[in-house]
Amino acid sequence: MSIRPAILPAYMVLSVAEMYAADKAAEDSGLSSLDLMEAAGTAVMKTLRERWPAQPVVVLCGPGNNGGDGFVIARHLKEANWPVRVALAGSRDALRGDAAVNAEKWQGEITPLHPDILEGRPLVVDALFGAGLSRPLDGAAKAVVEYINTQALTCIAVDVPSGVSGDSGDVVENIAPHCAVTVTFVRRKPGHLLYPGRAFCGEVVVVDIGIPERVLHNIAPQTARNVPGLWTLPRPTWRDHKYDRGHVTIVGSAATTGAARLAARGARRAGAGVLTMAVPASAVPIYAGDAPGIFVQPVESSNDLEKLFADERRNCAVIGPGADVGLETAVRALHIVSLGRAAVLDAGALTSFEEDPEHLFAAIRRAEGKVVMTPHPGEFARLFKGKAFGGHRLHQARAAAEASGAVVVLKGADTIVAAPDGRAAITDNAPPWLATAGAGDVLTGITAGLLGQGMAAFEAGCAAVWLHGEAGAAAGPGLIAEDLPEKLPGILAKLLESL
Repeated sequence: MSIRPAILPAYMVLSVAEMYAADKAAEDSGLSSLDLMEAAGTAVMKTLRERWPAQPVVVLCGPGNNGGDGFVIARHLKEANWPVRVALAGSRDALRGDAAVNAEKWQGEITPLHPDILEGRPLVVDALFGAGLSRPLDGAAKAVVEYINTQALTCIAVDVPSGVSGDSGDVVENIAPHCAVTVTFVRRKPGHLLYPGRAFCGEVVVVDIGIPERVLHNIAPQTARNVPGLWTLPRPTWRDHKYDRGHVTIVGSAATTGAARLAARGARRAGAGVLTMAVPASAVPIYAGDAPGIFVQPVESSNDLEKLFADERRNCAVIGPGADVGLETAVRALHIVSLGRAAVLDAGALTSFEEDPEHLFAAIRRAEGKVVMTPHPGEFARLFKGKAFGGHRLHQARAAAEASGAVVVLKGADTIVAAPDGRAAITDNAPPWLATAGAGDVLTGITAGLLGQGMAAFEAGCAAVWLHGEAGAAAGPGLIAEDLPEKLPGILAKLLESL
């Protein structure tokens, strides 16, 4: 992702600063900023007209360039014979640059910003503030936004809903309009994908405003929307045998067997050719009776585990699902990481290092980028509590990956996959019914199944999270974790057919 392609892929995401840089570079290349504003406003107007018939509309304009876009939108809607009113936050005399020029082009009344202008339930265009706003809405802007939400007015946002941070998705004091559509320019911003901001955006429409690809070529963003195209799934050939497709070994426990068994099912359905459960002897009947296609190996000690992994065909290991928190799990995790093979650490294998995370991180850094950690927010907080990351989830995930040397899958409704080199991907296809016990164990298994087939750690993490979300959507309401692996064959078939 840090490579600068001739055409910046559509899945790449621009930070606020990167979008400002693209605007400036476009102007430096000879494009007029006034022309870019005209193109932006025209694109929003077209999007609006594609979705709604002509009807009364109120355009809310702010004091900056977003407000300038609003004046362009209002002018074109009026030219198309829409009943249009414009409300301005602040003084018209205070407008500067392109916003002032477009305010002059508006041949209609400009009303001071006040909730009264929204009487009659018009469509509302939110062109108040842009993606860089970091303070809470106040005064008339706050009152207008609250009126939009309490009256459930149909709102269309320009760039981002006012009050949403374009970089973090934060909504200061939870005040922003709930929009039906958000029209943004060139590429998405992180705030379109990260909660809570994502919940305010509605449908996100990305439009071209004429910034040439040669300008975007010089920007090397490190953030992406997690979609196929960002990664490529392994495809077996007629030459492959089962060991070519990966031998995943999952370390299971005797007390909580379900977690490891769910991970095993996920790994196998993701394509792992061979799967072994390394478990206490007392639990062998449980695991052996679960699925006839797996191998079950009794493991009672670290020495047993060392002997097991003497077989170099075991190219991916999983430890943590269902594991007890404590020294034994920590020792086993360190041994697995020290092998230098692909590994997924989850649950107990993470929390076992709560008091000494640097011991784990040092081992991971020596493993040369083959380790994926899949914490939920609670596990993440315990493992990284000594790190003064601060900031929002995207920043925290990146910082954790850099600190640990692992690819970090920070799970949630907007799961983030971050690599130590700064790359990050935000996932937006997970349905809410994935919030069920065992779903994370299946994700761990899917990740291992892809790692075992040779995918690099970052790409495997991204693909696993996306497949997990698609499986959740396919299962639908009433989903239980056991449903997820069974949805994977159909999803994989469609995806491979489309390549």
